[in-house]
Amino acid sequence: MAAEPGGRSGDRVRARLVAVAAEALGRMVPEQVPAPLRRLASFAPSRRARLGGDRILETAEADEVFRGRLAVQARAVVPEAGVELDAGDAASIDAAALAWLERPDGWQDVVTRAAEHGRAREEEAAVRAADERADRLQRRLDDATVELKAARRKARDDLDSLRVDNADLRRKLGESRRQAKDAVVAADALRRTVEEAGASARTAQAAAEAEIRRLRARITELEQRLMGAQRERRTDRDDASVRARLLLDSVVDAATGLKRELGLPTVEGAPADLVAADEGDAGHRSSSGASSLSVDDPALLDQLLALPRVHMLVDGYNVTKTGWPEAALDVQRDRLIGGLATLGARTGAELTVVFDAAETTTRPIVRHPRGVRVRFTPAGVIADDLIREFVAAEPEGRAVVVVTSDRAVVADVIRKSGVRAVASAALVRLLAR
Repeated sequence: MAAEPGGRSGDRVRARLVAVAAEALGRMVPEQVPAPLRRLASFAPSRRARLGGDRILETAEADEVFRGRLAVQARAVVPEAGVELDAGDAASIDAAALAWLERPDGWQDVVTRAAEHGRAREEEAAVRAADERADRLQRRLDDATVELKAARRKARDDLDSLRVDNADLRRKLGESRRQAKDAVVAADALRRTVEEAGASARTAQAAAEAEIRRLRARITELEQRLMGAQRERRTDRDDASVRARLLLDSVVDAATGLKRELGLPTVEGAPADLVAADEGDAGHRSSSGASSLSVDDPALLDQLLALPRVHMLVDGYNVTKTGWPEAALDVQRDRLIGGLATLGARTGAELTVVFDAAETTTRPIVRHPRGVRVRFTPAGVIADDLIREFVAAEPEGRAVVVVTSDRAVVADVIRKSGVRAVASAALVRLLAR
């Protein structure tokens, strides 16, 4: 900046010039703004000054016409500075900024006076600050002097009090010595009493140890009798187990012989295959994303799946919306079917999952993993009703587990012998393990 004085005051003059020039630039019509500054002119004044202040001043220094237009707008920004500059007695920072833009005769002196005036104001402020600091220090010194005098008075009072306390302590010490002598006499008497009590306790302890030895011998005798009784019961139980196993093997051999004699073929399929339901289209789709245990405890479901030839019916969407409600339906289905495939491979159970498709005639593409029967309800049939049909198709007494949190379905299916209901949360937690 031409004719710019040094020091902090000169920096204040330049900072004010940048702010005035940035505000004036925003008032100019776009055709009057040089091309390099047009994008800058669309910014807010403060941002314009922060990001392009140096560029505005450099352009104004090089382009006299632009500087003149900028000065015209600057008079509207700081009208008081224009009046002050026209009067010929300008000394403010605003007047110095306007003088730099207009460049009247002696404008460098205006800039210098503004800087010197600012410097004088800074020096006055520094002197006032120093005086105020000296006053604060004097007040602190006065307060410290008062506190010191008060501390001295308090120290003298404390010393007098300590002297009185010392005399009182001496008196108490004499009394304590007399009491100590009395305590020694009492301790001797107590020691004799304790010795007599110790002799009595040792006599009682010897008698107690003798009784303990007698009781231990009695316990050893009873333990031997108990072991003999347990051996006798174990022998009886083993005999009963042998008889029961022999009877079971006889029944199994008889059933096997009867099946061979009648030429019965191996049973294929399952009762659930006879229930009318829709299958999803085959293919692969790219993912879019009466126990003491509680019915939502996965340990209960683990126990039930360990039953022989158990059939587990799963209310598909009831489970997926319990476990993964935020996922899309196709993602929910794939996640459940994949988890059931792993569970079926581990347990060997028959698994059927039913998805509600009552309100649509189309069936989505789903994977059909081995060991998992995937069914969609026919149009107009809800999943609850199809599950009831699956349960009804099973023979009386077969172990069937229905996984659902629908109270109405649970109330219906558990009436049949061998059917157990487990909450959807139990399966979700079991698949997550």
